[in-house]
Amino acid sequence: MNGSAHVGDPNNPQIRIRSLEKDSVDFVLSNTQLSVANSLRRTMIAEVPTMAIDLVQFIENTSVLADEFIAHRLGLVPLISHNVDEFKYTRDCTCAEYCKECSVEFTLHVKCTEPGTRVVYSTELISSNKDVVPVAEGEDSRGIILLKLRKGQEINVHCVAKKGVAKEHAKWSPCAAVGFEYDPHNKLRHLDYWYEKDIKDEWPPTKNADEEPEDDPGAPFDYKAEPTIFYFTVETVGSLDPQAVVIKATRVLQEKLGALQLALDEDQNRDSNANMDEGEPWV
Repeated sequence: MNGSAHVGDPNNPQIRIRSLEKDSVDFVLSNTQLSVANSLRRTMIAEVPTMAIDLVQFIENTSVLADEFIAHRLGLVPLISHNVDEFKYTRDCTCAEYCKECSVEFTLHVKCTEPGTRVVYSTELISSNKDVVPVAEGEDSRGIILLKLRKGQEINVHCVAKKGVAKEHAKWSPCAAVGFEYDPHNKLRHLDYWYEKDIKDEWPPTKNADEEPEDDPGAPFDYKAEPTIFYFTVETVGSLDPQAVVIKATRVLQEKLGALQLALDEDQNRDSNANMDEGEPWV
C-alpha cells in the first residue's frame, strides 16, 4: 500500500508514510532533531517488547545437535506478539517461575519412524495460547527449519515464552533491520572522512536524494546547519506489524521522557524547599 499521511502541525515533528507493506514501512520524519530521530531508531530495535522462547526443558534429544544449539534456535524463532501488552514481565509477576499471566508454554515432540530425513519446522511447536504462535509467511508455510532427524531419532522439548525487549537479548527484537538516512546530498559534509578514493563512487545517491534539492557547489558551507529530515525503512520479523513497531516505540519514548520530567520536577521542588526558611527564600 502506497500513500502519505501527516501527523502534527508545521511547528511540530511530522511523519509522511511513503509505503506500507505487510512486514515493512517506509516513512519520512521531519521537523525534529537528529537526537530524537536516532532515539526512535534505537527504541524500535531494542525497546519494543515482544514474546520469545526463554526457557527450554529437554525431555528427549537423540538428534545430532546439542541441547544448547537447539535451545538457541528455538529462542530465535519469532512469535506472533500482537497481544504482548496483555502479558506481564516476569519481574512484575507474582508467580514463582511462570504462569499464563506472564508466559506461554510450547511443546515439540517429533520422532522419525521412516527411512530418510525428517525435517522439523517451527510451526510444529504447539502453543498453549492460540494468539502466540510461530511466525509463518503464509498458510502453506511451515516456518523455520529447526533441525533434521534420521530414522530412530527423536526430539521432545517443553518451552516457555516470555515477554522481553532486545536490550536484554536480540531474540526479542521485532525488527530485522532499520534503515536510517539523513542529508542524502552530504550538504553537512558528514561523509567527508568516510571514503577512501572517490566519495561519489563510494556513496552514490539513494532514492532519498530525490526528496531534497541538490547542494550548490559554490555556496559557502553553513557550519551551523543541522539535519531536520530523516528517512526510515523499518523491516520486521513478523512478530508485530511495522506500524505497530513505530507506534509502540513512540510510546516508549514518551514514557521515558515523562518519567525524566517528573524526576526533574521532584528534584527541583526538593531544592526549592531546602532553600526556604519559614516560608522565606534564603538570600
